[in-house]
Amino acid sequence: MDRGARLIVIDSLNGFLQAMPGEHFLALHLHELLTYLNHKGVVTLMILAQAGLVGSAMQTPADVSYLADNILVLRYFEVQGGVRQAISMIKKRSGPHEHSIRELRLIPGEIWVGDPLTNFHGVLTGIPAIVGQTNGGGVRSNE
Repeated sequence: MDRGARLIVIDSLNGFLQAMPGEHFLALHLHELLTYLNHKGVVTLMILAQAGLVGSAMQTPADVSYLADNILVLRYFEVQGGVRQAISMIKKRSGPHEHSIRELRLIPGEIWVGDPLTNFHGVLTGIPAIVGQTNGGGVRSNE
């Protein structure tokens, strides 16, 4: 940390898990690592891929959610023969919490976050049902 790092990304925890001799060592090691980095003022992003592409049968290889201050979930879902991506915040330790599920599009040079998906039910299962007209609005952010 003597090099002034302010952000560390662990991509992915799946590979990190494979390097550990057991899952209980992963949680202990991550707890110590994140505590150290936090004391140094470093923001740490951890990416964990889930097994399975869509649906409620998706599984995570390790439950380390208790270590995170915030958890964003990215999910694929099917709409009218197309595959889209949704983003939702399922955990936030402090401050106001965003409870809506929004469409996410990664466009070259931009991140597009849509209005809440109020016209769908079941987006997080991967197979939503349309309950109204689809949304079209959103906000773009340059990377």
